Amino acid sequence: MSAAANLWGQGDQLNVLQMSVRAVAMYFVTLTLIRLGGMRIFGKKSAFDTIIVIMMGAVLARVIVGASPFSGTVAAAAVMVAINRSLAWISLKSNMINRLLKGKPLLLYDAGEIKWENMNKACLSKSDLMESLRLETLKASLAEIEQAYMETNGRISFILKPE
Repeated sequence: MSAAANLWGQGDQLNVLQMSVRAVAMYFVTLTLIRLGGMRIFGKKSAFDTIIVIMMGAVLARVIVGASPFSGTVAAAAVMVAINRSLAWISLKSNMINRLLKGKPLLLYDAGEIKWENMNKACLSKSDLMESLRLETLKASLAEIEQAYMETNGRISFILKPE
């Protein structure tokens, strides 16, 4: 067996050095796939983009422990990135597909009234809303807020009343 084959190992009976070599290789493969997929995979943090991160991690980790072959696993991850990139492009062109894939913002507060039905849908308490208000606007009261939305990325955004 060659030195390279010995460093890479075979099957799932790998030693620490072999798993470490595979981890280094998979780091660069993953970095390449993320670059090809675009920065939105990590930037937007929507459910749509989180799915690809979780799935890629689960699939690519199999190479490190020797549970799956390298080329097939990398090909599967590349297909997932291509699907994600294609769906992102399609959603850019179609509002209907965009809403279907990513959802739409949920109105939580409007003109002095907390929308309790939507707060319940989002599983938020008033204290959650107030915490986000303080963190996002540095304000302690909803008195200066016109509207608040639960955005598709999970953050709460606030629209201030006009002065």
